[in-house]
Amino acid sequence: MDNPKYSGKKILIADDDTAIVDALLLLFNDKGFEVESTVRGDRVQQMVQNQPDLLLLDVKMPDKDGRQICRALKQEKDTKNIPVIMISANKDTEKSAKDAGANDFLEKPFEIQDLMDKVEYHINSSN
Repeated sequence: MDNPKYSGKKILIADDDTAIVDALLLLFNDKGFEVESTVRGDRVQQMVQNQPDLLLLDVKMPDKDGRQICRALKQEKDTKNIPVIMISANKDTEKSAKDAGANDFLEKPFEIQDLMDKVEYHINSSN
């Protein structure tokens, strides 16, 4: 069911795990978000030109490291204010993700409620 408070809010999901992307697409669409996704890290910088309200970014992607992507986005005037939540199966990457400029970090596997709490926090604080 659509949630009017998320109507018009855009999330970009970048993760090479198609099962995670598919699950998150269903979740966020159900909540009323506009959602774009990619399984290719090298497409993220082009896709953020659509100015999503939040980027959910996997740390380890086969074609481009999520930390490199995050660092580049945070250095650009047009994308530096987009909140980035980085996700990884390796909790040891949390520090390097934050060092790259990530606004938050979530370890896989994660609870949907934890994800939604972080998404809601960053979407509301970026307005």
